[in-house]
This record gives sequence, structure tokens and C-alpha cells, in this order.
Amino acid sequence: MSNKITTLFNIQYPIIQAGMIWNSGWKLASASSNAGILGLIGAGSMYPDVLREHIQKCKQATDKPFGVNVPMLYPNIEEIMDIIVEEEVKIVFTSAGNPKTWTAWLKERGVTVVHVVSSVKFALKAQEAGVAAVVAEGFEAGGHNGREESTTLALIPMVREALDIPLIAAGGIATGQGMLAAMILGADGVQVGSRFVASKESSAHQAFKDEVVNAKEGATQLTLKELAPVRLIKNKFYNDIVELYKTAPSIDDLKGLLGRARAKRGMFEGDLEEGELEIGQIAGLIHDIKPVAEIVHDMLAEYETAKQQVSTLF
Repeated sequence: MSNKITTLFNIQYPIIQAGMIWNSGWKLASASSNAGILGLIGAGSMYPDVLREHIQKCKQATDKPFGVNVPMLYPNIEEIMDIIVEEEVKIVFTSAGNPKTWTAWLKERGVTVVHVVSSVKFALKAQEAGVAAVVAEGFEAGGHNGREESTTLALIPMVREALDIPLIAAGGIATGQGMLAAMILGADGVQVGSRFVASKESSAHQAFKDEVVNAKEGATQLTLKELAPVRLIKNKFYNDIVELYKTAPSIDDLKGLLGRARAKRGMFEGDLEEGELEIGQIAGLIHDIKPVAEIVHDMLAEYETAKQQVSTLF
């Protein structure tokens, strides 16, 4: 399956395993790369020395291309970028910040840069900054999201119309059918997050993985838009947010409730009541926890079946 994305990253299939905080350690990234897709280490939940360790272990576990996802709003960003270059990682996905800040610096050091956006406006800014490709992420996605609330179905064709560079679709994609739909809409590849949370190799806590599998339609909600919009599973912490909103809270009130390390508490430590449980709407379609290789195999088989089914519709 050769196209612009497989050529850009030297991978077998145009699928990217999203670099998600507290879920995407070296085990998930290397397993993804070994399955023929692009694995990403999620640097957002790692101190610099921890990131270096994960990069080194990933190198030992795979001889295939892999990358690092870097949310630019996190501290220690300079040290993180230096480590990425020192460890000779050749692919970086940036997010949550201005792509102009690091794209040229990384490109000068031989790194392929991709930026994650949630709107046409920011896709164009990323292209202007010189990135090699853009991930356009729809409202359905888990974790931190855009304020525009554009769904993947609407966002992908609008971004495709505006961009000249390769486009990767994200948000609500966990099956081969979803992959085919995104590519029909104009994407050159897909980025998949939630489905890989519920994998054997994910670094998420088992209790969180089980919660994802048990999630039904309507189990998630986008909230905390005044801070950084985030989609999460409705639990006690989410209900506390709802109650606080009834009091017309200030930004400081919201920050006070959020506190520190909520995401780690929920996804990595398995506190299903007080933790922040970030996952996409597509969790309602995830029913089991499988090895990465099996997830990729199933997606590709579903993709081929869906192509054949589409050919019979007209």
C-alpha cells in the first residue's frame, strides 16, 4: 500500500499510531513500527531523561522508522528537542503550539516535521511554516482538542481543499472502514489514537484500558474549553467540573479543580474516579484489548473489505 505517507515515512501502511500522553511509551511505538505503521512516542508525559530512555529502548526494539510527538506547551521543550536530535530521531510530530517555533530548527537538523491542527486556518499556518505534512484532527478525538468543534467528516475535505502537502486524518478513526472514509474525503493517511490505548503494548493502566472497552456511545465529553479543551470519559472528576460550571467559575477556579497530574492519575495510575480519562468518541466501538499487530491486521482487512463493498454500491 504505497502512497505519499508511506513514502514520506518509509513505512508499509499509511497509518500513524498517535503519540498520546501516558499511553505511548517505547513498547507501543516499537510494536506499531514493527507492524508496518509509524509508531510515535508521546513525549508530553515524560521528563527529558525519561524520554531519552524511551527513545533508546525503542531503537533496540525496532529497526523500523519511529517518531516522537511533542506538545509544545509543555516545559523543558528546549531540552526535549535537543534530546530528539542527539538521539537521531528523524520524525517529529508537533502539536499545541506555533509550528514556526521549531520546524525550521528541526528541518536544519534532518528531521521530518509534521504538525497537528484542528482547523483550516492552522493547517495553512503549518504549511507556511514548512512542515512535511499536517494531521487534521476532528472534534471526535480524545485528549486535547481544538475549540472550533469541526468534525472529521467536515474538516478533512476542507483542509484537503486548502493544502498542497500530504494530509493525515485523525479523530474518530479506529477501523478499516473509518480509514477508507477518511481517505475518500481526501486524506493520504490516518492517525489512530484511542484504538491503540486499548492494546496490550499501551502503557495505560489496565483499569483505564478496561474503562475504554466498557465505554458506550455518549460516554465522553469535551470540556474545560477555557483552559485547554479536552475530551474525557464522564466520571466523578467530570461531574465535579459540571457542578463547578454552575457557579460561573473563573479561570483560576477551573485551574484549582484541575490541579496537577490529573491525566497521569487517571490514565497511568488507574484512578477512575478522580483521574482525567482522555479518550475519543470512537471508544464506543472498541470492544477488546489486542496486541498492536492484531489491531493493524484487522484494520487493513476491514479496509480491503470496505473497498470491495463500496464498489458494489453503484
